[in-house]
Amino acid sequence: MSNCTIIIVNWNSWEYLFPCLESLGRQTFQDFDIIVVDNNSTDQVPGEQLAAYPYVSYIQNKDNVGFAAANNQAIEIANNCEWIVLLNPDTLPAEKWLESLHNASLAHPEFSFFGSRLLLAGSPDILDGTGDVYHMSGLSWRTGHGKSVSTATDRPEEIFSPCAAAAMYRRKDILAVGGFDEDFFCYNEDVDLGFRLQLAGHRALSVPDSVVLHHGSATTSVRSDFSVYHGHRNLVWTWFKDMPMLLLVLLLPVHIAYNAASVLLYMLRGQGRIICQAKWDAVKGLKRMWQKRAAIHNKSAISISSLWNKIDRRVLVGPKTKH
Repeated sequence: MSNCTIIIVNWNSWEYLFPCLESLGRQTFQDFDIIVVDNNSTDQVPGEQLAAYPYVSYIQNKDNVGFAAANNQAIEIANNCEWIVLLNPDTLPAEKWLESLHNASLAHPEFSFFGSRLLLAGSPDILDGTGDVYHMSGLSWRTGHGKSVSTATDRPEEIFSPCAAAAMYRRKDILAVGGFDEDFFCYNEDVDLGFRLQLAGHRALSVPDSVVLHHGSATTSVRSDFSVYHGHRNLVWTWFKDMPMLLLVLLLPVHIAYNAASVLLYMLRGQGRIICQAKWDAVKGLKRMWQKRAAIHNKSAISISSLWNKIDRRVLVGPKTKH
């Protein structure tokens, strides 16, 4: 039995995937397995390139099932480990990345899932993020994104949820809350998972020594129609599905106001059609999300006040979402 299984979901990211696998071969902590799930990339690499990594289990999907479903697929078969480690193909983990996550799990047993320190691959002195923030409106973003590394603390800090570009979760906890929501396809599915884990009584920790260089949006740019659509549709679904009823009722005007502001912003950017489609499809899917609420909140193990303290409550934040 290995300590953890690293899951990498690939889609048209071959030029990043193989350097990522090379960096995993240089990890100081080596008690792990690797599963690569390819979501029917447009171009398939020659078999001899994959043969160079015999320690990697490779799954080839016939269709692009999305990030959420592909991870669930790998989590299901990774039944010989305690921890699931998610890693994007467009990352380059530092040599002590996994050792730092492992040590954090031993030193902080009160935490159940852990996030890495992401740095911009092109500017490693700039943060890509140290953890995900969840705002009372339903918006989410990465802490510290775009700021100098010097502004970040060197101490582990509690966060709402880790960015799934490089994160570690106890496998049994993921399974207990139902895994990733496959309706999301991709974007914001990690925030939704983190929210459900919080509701189940689990806590997340950002580990500053677990450093990863991240190219970010390597196959879908951050402002592409694809990312805007899925990000803004899914943030509505996350809010309605996961927010406890009392807070949902009280904060509904805030949720509507910030979504309206987002629509206006993207209209000014020339993406009015796609943002309106995202919000309309989000509304059409609310019945399905609402049906999932009971299973989530019937198992809730966190008080409203504790959750409220974990949510960003500032009034003035930009209309944004995590990509």
